[in-house]
Amino acid sequence: MSEHIVSRTIYFMVFGALIVFTIVTVLVARLDLGPFNTVVALTIAVCKALLVILYFMHVRYSSRLTQVVVVAGFFWLAIMIVLTLSDYWTRGTRPALDPQRSAIAAPREAAAPAAPTH
Repeated sequence: MSEHIVSRTIYFMVFGALIVFTIVTVLVARLDLGPFNTVVALTIAVCKALLVILYFMHVRYSSRLTQVVVVAGFFWLAIMIVLTLSDYWTRGTRPALDPQRSAIAAPREAAAPAAPTH
């Protein structure tokens, strides 16, 4: 099994890219992009994860079998996310609570003494 030596320059460039992506994440979080906030944040997170996997975990220089296993792991993760979201999106909405019949109002009604019956 041959080891691939990665230069320090590459590691420092990847580290710099991760720092830049982190700063971009913080700056984008301050913007109001509406429903795209999550999409942009997840896109940046996936880019950072890819850099870590490819360079720090040495998958870029690994065998094809290792690369296939990593891709299969991401495919499995995608399946699990799709199944979870399909369950979440198909649920009905919960009705709004009536403030007169909320759990907080119930003890006040019970605290009033009942009229004695003879």
